[in-house]
Amino acid sequence: MLKKQSAGLVLWGAILFVAWNALLLFFFWARPLPGGPSSEDPFADDPAGLTRRVIRLAQEAEIELERQQVLLQQIQKHSALWNQRQRAATVGPPAVSHPTVAPTFVLPILVIACDRSTVRRCLDKLLHYRPSPERFPIIVSQDCGHKVTAQVIASYGNAIMHIKQPDLSSIPVPTEHRKFQGYYKIARHYRWALSQVFRTFKYQAAVVVEDDLEVAPDFFEYFQATYPLLRTDPSLWCVSAWNDNGKEQMVDAKRPDLLYRTDFFPGLGWLLLAELWDELEPKWPKAFWDDWMRQPEQRRDRACIRPEISRTMTFGRKGVSQGQFFDQHLKFIKLNQGFVFFTQLDLSYLKQEAYDRDFSARVYAAPQVQVEELKSNQKQELGEVRVQYKGRDSFRAFAKALGVMDDLKSGVPRAGYRGIVSFLFRGRRVYLAPPQDWTGYDPSWS
Repeated sequence: MLKKQSAGLVLWGAILFVAWNALLLFFFWARPLPGGPSSEDPFADDPAGLTRRVIRLAQEAEIELERQQVLLQQIQKHSALWNQRQRAATVGPPAVSHPTVAPTFVLPILVIACDRSTVRRCLDKLLHYRPSPERFPIIVSQDCGHKVTAQVIASYGNAIMHIKQPDLSSIPVPTEHRKFQGYYKIARHYRWALSQVFRTFKYQAAVVVEDDLEVAPDFFEYFQATYPLLRTDPSLWCVSAWNDNGKEQMVDAKRPDLLYRTDFFPGLGWLLLAELWDELEPKWPKAFWDDWMRQPEQRRDRACIRPEISRTMTFGRKGVSQGQFFDQHLKFIKLNQGFVFFTQLDLSYLKQEAYDRDFSARVYAAPQVQVEELKSNQKQELGEVRVQYKGRDSFRAFAKALGVMDDLKSGVPRAGYRGIVSFLFRGRRVYLAPPQDWTGYDPSWS
């Protein structure tokens, strides 16, 4: 419908353009020479006068044609703007009409599901924003054997692939872990599902989401743009859609394009390569797989990419954690609502050498202030500032005072890179950072 309206607008503009020029041409030839004789052939005896009139008419016609060319350009411009506004009024991400490089890779989306029938919310958003079913096949792996959830998944037909974890048996666990059996089943399911993606289906990479995640409009664009970085930079081992400190008041809403490196494994919508699964599968843990990923033995000094504003949000209060972490933190994470054309941006600044040089220089060039000065809105003229901590206790105290996640996993703070956590506090960019001579994480900080 939009195409027909647009074509009609251009057609009418062209008709008006041609008709106007025809009238002008008739007018020029028909009008008498000012001050000239009124006979039927005023230039019969004056060839020089005829030549002057033809030259003048040609000059006037040339000027008018230039005006008409401007008019036609305006018609075309307004037609393009009209089409753009119509596209912007529609729901969903705009399409990139002329990508610089046609992507050739396939990134399956692996949805880990169990007994939440609300998986429909997750799948609806994925299907709504998915730019290509061929490049982004959706695989839903279901554990638990929950019939209602299975029916919901099956209702999508061929739009997705539905696989089911065959082993639903109880898992023997240590007595002290009896209440954590759910975490053991999750780890078992992850191992089976990832093996299906990489061993059975032979994919070279995958984006993992859980059934309680809702994705942003540019979720697919984000992973499409960052995949080449993950493939070419050996200092990276994942790309995550999640910012652990991504509450609305702690992120820069004006810069949804900002991306960072982080030493903390964020999860919650993350991309990994088949080569990483080759490395992790033989030693995959029996439980608590995400904290296991954050141990130095798995991380091996590698980083992940994460966004300023999260490209996923969780709506799943129900879960093995009984909703406590959700109520205190997760439900406040801001989901990006706009669309950033990441594939059209230069993301080379995220490569390790450039990032380590530029990010560290920026952080330690920021003037140092005290937490009390920040909380009382002092020294606002300084712009970006740095709060320096010297040990585990000072980090936790400052983080808690400023609203930053204060827990540490194997010594690494959430969203941190080289010990530095970047966030907004009352509209100011703040870097919670160790001394400049920082030498590495202390795994005893936990």
